[in-house]
Formats: sequence, C-alpha cells, structure tokens
Amino acid sequence: MAEQSMDDAWANALEEAKPKKPAGNAAGGDWDALASGNDASGSRPPGFEELTDSTAAHSSSHNLDFLLDIPLDVSVELGRTSMIIDRMLQLTQGSVVELEKAAGEPVEIYVNRKLLGKGEVIVVNDRFGVRITEIISQADRIKNIG
Repeated sequence: MAEQSMDDAWANALEEAKPKKPAGNAAGGDWDALASGNDASGSRPPGFEELTDSTAAHSSSHNLDFLLDIPLDVSVELGRTSMIIDRMLQLTQGSVVELEKAAGEPVEIYVNRKLLGKGEVIVVNDRFGVRITEIISQADRIKNIG
C-alpha cells in the first residue's frame, strides 16, 4: 500500500513538473511565461546543487573504477619472417623457422594489437615473461590507435 502511494506521489510530481500548453492560445501568452519561469503563480525554475571538486573527483574515480575491469589482449612479438607457400607446405614437426630478429634484440609488446612498447624476454620458474624496457611516447600511442 505504501509502495502504491509512493508511485502515485512520483507520478503526480512528474505531471506537475511538465508545463502544458493551452490548446486555444495561439499567441503563446501564458505558455511563454511558464516556459521562461516568469508565470503569475509564483513558481520558479528548479534550483540545482552546484558540483564541488570533491563531487567531481569522486565521480571520475568511480568512472575509472568501471574501466579497470575491461580485459585487454596483451601479446609479444618475438619476430617475423616471410616465406612462399611452397616453403610453408614443406614445414613439418621439428622444422626451424628463422626470424628476422637476432637473439637479444628487444621484442615488441602489443595491447589489443596496438604497439605499447618494447622489452626483453626473461624466464622465471620455467615460464617465459617480458621485462618492459621502453614504452612508446603518448603521441606515438595516439597515432597507433587510429
């Protein structure tokens, strides 16, 4: 019962907030006064609370927290090569594919297929990893986005 009366109260408040244009008033008259907030009944336009720096900081922090859960695909490119189809069809288990990069050269680090920086390959507990040695400049990252 209380929930029904609350719904009715909200419906009434929303209905009162909407100014209605009279059907027979072609010149505007009172409608223009209502729209500008200068009607004869003494009603005023709604007042809004001013945002403070702490409110904006909290809001932006909340927005950033939402972005922190977005998954990203991180990949590392060890090297590249090109070959003709005939050579590729000859590959078998145990074949060696020579890459254009020499051992010890930095590898490229990509986030969502966009270059982030360079690093060196490391092994920790029998697992490969990459130590980031260079992150490309913000201007270059922005160029790579497009």
